[in-house]
Amino acid sequence: MAGLGDIVQKAFYLGVGLATAAGEQAGEKFSSIGSQAQKLADEMVAKGEITTEEARKLVDDMVKSAQQQNLNQAKTNNTERAQKTNEPRRIEIVADGEAQSPENISDMRKQVEALQEELKRMKDS
Repeated sequence: MAGLGDIVQKAFYLGVGLATAAGEQAGEKFSSIGSQAQKLADEMVAKGEITTEEARKLVDDMVKSAQQQNLNQAKTNNTERAQKTNEPRRIEIVADGEAQSPENISDMRKQVEALQEELKRMKDS
């Protein structure tokens, strides 16, 4: 059982490491966005298009917008992932050249039911 404890501990550390790495990457991206926005704002101030206060507000708004987009994307990805894991996978079987008419589907269902009954009889025997 000591081996199982080691595996659990390693899995935990792996999870912590992955979360840390993801956080660092996100921080790097946000700082990159912030520096790019700051350069743009500095250029606009130098040209006299906006004031320094407006530039500061512009940079803050851009960084907040990027963070919000990232958060929304993460929520969307988590929701999609949860939906995918909760729904059964749909499978369609269509023979070559065979149309999916209601009669064919009904016939297939009857065949499946007959096979299930035969399998049950074979298990009981």
